[in-house]
Amino acid sequence: MSRKIIGRKKECERLDVCMQSSQAQLVIVYGRRRVGKTFLINEYFENNFAFKLTGVYGKSKDEQIRLFDTSLSLHIANNKSNSGKNISDNTKSSKDWIDAFFNLRKYLEKLDTNKKQVVFIDEMPWLDTPKSGFLSAFEWFWNDWGSTQSNLVFVVCGSATSWMDENIANNKGGLFNRHTCSLFLKPFSLCEVEQYLQSKEINWSRYDIVQCYMIMGGIPYYLSLLQNIYSFSQNIDHLFFSSNGELHNEFEHLYRTLFSNSTIYIKIVEALSKKKGGLTRDEILASINRASSGDLSVILKNLELSGFIRITNFFNKKKKNSLYQLSDYYTSFYFKFLKDSYGTDEHYWSNSVDNPSKRAWEGLVFEQICRDHVPLIKHKLGISGVLSEESSWFVRGDKNFSGSQIDLLLSRRDRVVTLCEIKFSTGEFSIDKEYDMNLRNKIESFKRDTGYKGTIQLVMVTTYGIKQNRYSSLVQNQIVLDDLFSF
Repeated sequence: MSRKIIGRKKECERLDVCMQSSQAQLVIVYGRRRVGKTFLINEYFENNFAFKLTGVYGKSKDEQIRLFDTSLSLHIANNKSNSGKNISDNTKSSKDWIDAFFNLRKYLEKLDTNKKQVVFIDEMPWLDTPKSGFLSAFEWFWNDWGSTQSNLVFVVCGSATSWMDENIANNKGGLFNRHTCSLFLKPFSLCEVEQYLQSKEINWSRYDIVQCYMIMGGIPYYLSLLQNIYSFSQNIDHLFFSSNGELHNEFEHLYRTLFSNSTIYIKIVEALSKKKGGLTRDEILASINRASSGDLSVILKNLELSGFIRITNFFNKKKKNSLYQLSDYYTSFYFKFLKDSYGTDEHYWSNSVDNPSKRAWEGLVFEQICRDHVPLIKHKLGISGVLSEESSWFVRGDKNFSGSQIDLLLSRRDRVVTLCEIKFSTGEFSIDKEYDMNLRNKIESFKRDTGYKGTIQLVMVTTYGIKQNRYSSLVQNQIVLDDLFSF
C-alpha cells in the first residue's frame, strides 16, 4: 500500500483480494464528492493502468467519445514505448460507444495475458449522457468479453452515488450481480483526520481538530487545502470567508455536479439545516411547499447514498416515523455561517471566538460527531460485541409535563438502554443543581413516555470530562474527546 494513503486499510485489503483473484474483476468505487476515491485508486495502483479515462461534467456524447479515443491512442503509444512490442494504433475514430468499447477490447487483447491489466474509468456517470447508449455499450463489453478475461481488473468510479448504485451496484438489467467488489468510501474518522494533518506537518490540538471536523467533516479534499503556516481560525477565514478562498463557491458546484435537479435537493438540505433534530417526510414536504411526495423517496435516497443526510429512528417506533437529519458537516456550516455572509468580514471566524451563536452551533454539531463515532463510544463502554440499535427520543411538553429529548440512545439486546448526554465545552463540564434536576427529569420522562422497564444507564460525552462534585454521581460512565480518536 502506498505510504501516501491515510486510512483506507479495509479498502486496500479488498483490492489486494481482487488483484490476487484468478477471475475477471469489476470493481465499483463510490462515495461523496471530494472523499478521495480517485486518489485511492491512483495511489493503490501507482498510476499504472492499461487504460484510464475520466468523464467530464456537462460535455456531450461526441465530446466524451472524442476524449475516449484520445486517451486510448495515448495508452497505445505508451504501452508500445514501454514494452517494445509492435502494438499498432490502427483504430478508427469511434462513431458511438459500441465502437469505443470495441476499440478498447482490440487494444486490451494485444496486451500481456500473464499480467494483470487494470482499466480505470473515473466519473463514469458523466459519460452516460441522455440517449448516448453508454450504459448498454458497457454492458455489452463486459458481458461479451470483459468478464471472461481472468487477468482483467476493471475499476469504475463516480461521485454521483445514486447513478452508481442504480446502474452498476444494483443494476436490474444486463449488469445484474456482475460486479465482484464494491467499495463505498466514507469520510475520514477523527483519528484519520489527525493522521492526515500530521502528514502535512499540521500539529493541532484535538480540540482544534474537532472544531475543524465540525466544518469540513472528514473530507480529504477540504483537508488538503489547510496550510501549516496558519492557525485553525486563520485557515477557515482564508478558505471560506476570503473572496478568493478555494472553498468560497464550493456549495453550488458540489450540488450542481451531483444532482441534475439540484434546486430541490438544496431546498431539502436547507430545511433540514434549520431543524437539528431532523424532519419527518411530511414535515419535509411542508417545508418545501410540495403537496405530494411524488419523487421525494428517490431524492431522499439519493441524498442518503451521497452522505448528505441520515435516517434516524425513534426509540421503539416504526420505521415510518423515522427522522431525516442533515449529516454533511460542510452543508450545515454553509447554511449557518456562509450563505448570507460572503464578503461581510474576511476574518469572521477569527473574530467570533466567543460568539454565543457559534458556541451553540458547536454544541449541536458535536452531537453529530458523536453519532458518527458510535463504534468508539461502544468500545469505551465495553459493549462493542453487544448487538445494539441507535435511536433518538423526544416528547413534547404539555400543561402537566415539560418537553424533553435525548439525541443518542443505544438500546441493547440485554435490555439495557444507554442514554448519551453530549456536551461540548472548553474545559471540564460541571453539573450544577439545575442541570442535575434536568437530567433526572429527562430520565423520568423517558420512562413515563416509553414505558421502558429495563436498565437505564446515563453516559456523559464531553470534551474534557466531568468535574467531580456533589451532583456528578448520577453519571454512570463518561466519554471524553480522546476516546473519539481511538483506533
